[in-house]
Parts: sequence; C-alpha cells; structure tokens
Amino acid sequence: MKLWEKGIPTDKQIEHFTVGNDRELDLVLAKYDALGSIAHAKMLAQIGLLEPAEADDLVLALQDIITTIEKGDFEIEDSFEDVHSKIEYLLTEKLGDAGKKIHTARSRNDQVLVDVNLYLKDVVIALKEQVKTLFDLLMESAEQYQNVLLPGYTHLQIAMPSSFGMWFSAYAETLIDDITMLNAALKVVDQNPLGSAAGYGSSFPINRTFTTRELGFATLKFNSVAAQMSRGKSEKTVAFAMSSVAATLAKFSMDVCLYMSQNFDFISLPAHLTTGSSIMPHKKNPDVFELIRGKCNKIQALPYEITLITNNLPSGYHREFQLLKEGLFPAIQNLKACLDIAIFSIKDIKVKDNILADPKYNYLFTVDTLNEMVVAGMPFRDAYKAVAEQLENGTYESPKATQHTHEGSINNLCLKEIKEKMLNAF
Repeated sequence: MKLWEKGIPTDKQIEHFTVGNDRELDLVLAKYDALGSIAHAKMLAQIGLLEPAEADDLVLALQDIITTIEKGDFEIEDSFEDVHSKIEYLLTEKLGDAGKKIHTARSRNDQVLVDVNLYLKDVVIALKEQVKTLFDLLMESAEQYQNVLLPGYTHLQIAMPSSFGMWFSAYAETLIDDITMLNAALKVVDQNPLGSAAGYGSSFPINRTFTTRELGFATLKFNSVAAQMSRGKSEKTVAFAMSSVAATLAKFSMDVCLYMSQNFDFISLPAHLTTGSSIMPHKKNPDVFELIRGKCNKIQALPYEITLITNNLPSGYHREFQLLKEGLFPAIQNLKACLDIAIFSIKDIKVKDNILADPKYNYLFTVDTLNEMVVAGMPFRDAYKAVAEQLENGTYESPKATQHTHEGSINNLCLKEIKEKMLNAF
C-alpha cells in the first residue's frame, strides 16, 4: 500500500530503490506517528471534519497500535511503503471510512516532520540524563582522587603537575558544554510542524495551536515553508549536539588508553573491562575505550554527512531527506551505547599513587620553582633564566609540591561550583 497510489503499478526495481530500508528505520518512528495521528484526529473533530464518535474510535484504535508497538509486535511488511501507510491501512481495516479520513489536511511531509521532532525530543532528553549520570560519576572520582598527583603534558612532553581530581573534573565540566548544546538542539526540535502539509499549508480551517498543545510542543513552527525547511536542519542540529558529546567521550577514551599503557602506567582497569590476545598471554587491552573512541569519532562525522545530503537544496520537499534516517538513527543508538558503557566502566578505573616519585617527573615543578623566585622579588624573566641554568647544569632540585590557590587550579578545583554550574545548565 502506498498513500499516493493511483492504480498505476510501480516498477519493482524503482520501488526497491526508492523505499530502501525505510521500513526498518520507520519502526523507530511508529509510536510517534501514532501519537501525531491521535492529535490530528482530535483536531479534525474539533473543527468539524470528523464526527466526535469517529475521532474517539480513531484514538482508541491508535492507542491499541501504540500498545502493539511497545510490545514489539508491530511490523511494516513489504506490501507497505512506510509506517504512515501501514498505520492508515490498520485504521481503515478496523474502522472503514473513519480510517480513510485520517489523512485529511495533512501530508506525509508534515507527518514525518512531526514523527522525527517527537522522536528527537525524546532522544535529546534521554541523552541529557545519560550525560548527567556520567557527570556525577566523574565528579565522584574527582572528589575521591583530588589529591593524587598526575603528570600534565603538552605536546606529549612532561609539562606541569596535574591531579586525578583535575583530570576527572575537567571532563565533567566539559560535559556541561555538551548539555548546553543538547539544550539548544531540544529548543530547535520542540516546535510543531503539523499542519504545514506538503509545505504550503492547507485550505482546511485546521487548528495548529490545538495540535501543538496536544503533542506537548513548546511552540509552533508557524510558517509552513519554514516547517518544511526544518527537515534536515533539525537532524543536523541534533547531530552537532551529539557530536559534542561524542568528542568529549572520544578524548576521554584516548586518555584512558594512553594512561593505562605500560609506558605511562597511570591507571589500570579490572580484568572484566579488558580483553586478551590470541597469542600474547600478558595482554590486557582497553578494547571498550578503543571502541568508544572509534564509534564517537564516527558520530562526529554525522553533521557533515547531513550537510552534504541537504546542502544547497531549494525550499520544498526532496526525496534526499529520506536518507537522513540512515545515518542519524544508528548514530543515536551508538551514542547511547557509548554513554552506557562509559558509565558502567568509569567507576572501576583504578588510579596509581606516587606516580611523581619517578625522577623523570622532577621537571614538572620548574614553573613552581621560578614562581617562588618571583614571589621572593626576582623579575620573572630572570627567574626563568635561573631555573633554565639549573636544569642545564644539573643542579635543579624539585620541590615536589604545589601551592596553586586560584580558582580551577590543582589545589582549588572548585568542585562545588562545577556542580552548581551543571545544575544551572541542566
């Protein structure tokens, strides 16, 4: 069944090419399509295009369909082009003419816009919750290990003293920026496009404010053409927010892989978080974090994939929009999985004590040494040269201690302030 059928058969090769894997991907949207149809049916009754009894029957039938979807028993067979045609078929099969009326005053274009916006709203809200859980775990680790020193690096060369408290809380505070991106994406998708039809509105006296309220959207996408043009832009905005989260996870995962290598040996992972080698008995590989890194790097390419699909398309609907689901929907599941496994794994990271006892880390404290000279009255540039001479002639003695008092420094991590910052952002 196709909603646009006119009795003229479509070539099977053309049908296979144009439909692609839409049936599988549309299963993700099925519940949202039914919810959109419930709001639409109520609105049609409100303006007199459906009898109240017809609307009631449609709502009940759609609620039954949602139950079937939630049980995992809903299918889109090959005889149907997409989720919209399958649901309309079920309604018509059960209710006759009332089912045939459900498509009044709308198009598949605004149907899929509603479905995607409702879905992406739920996705962003769920991602925010996962990010907040990860933030809390990182902050717990920051508090637990705030006084355990760790070498800081620039250019992969020993630089200045850091701490595990600083490391964990750095990633925690970075997640606040990711929450800000997710909030922006939520604001973009929390707009109701229903009623824009094929992109130019309807001659029926529909009530779009009614459906906005019924569907729980914050506002309308008022202009019908603007609503249609949001296809692709909404997906890309969410993809950029996902990319921001993915970038944080990928960088943290790289640190974990680096820090647990024998050459660094700053942290260790318990056996259940590592894998072995088929020929090297000693191997304990950080495959979990390598896969998080790889999957998240792939997610960071998604906004640009969407850009290349949609870039320079004129206003109005184009079939390329169908391709957006192929990249976005699996990426959403991958990011959720990466967050889940990061949350599962981070609490078991074991940090090493006394890392800085190794003489090669003595130079971490050169800046602290020269700053002490400055406090004692020596000009900064002279102190810099004096320490450099000590390093050159082998007379430098490391203080092996820090006295950093400013906000966000190693001895003043501002963990309380970072927590408050997340609460305000969330």
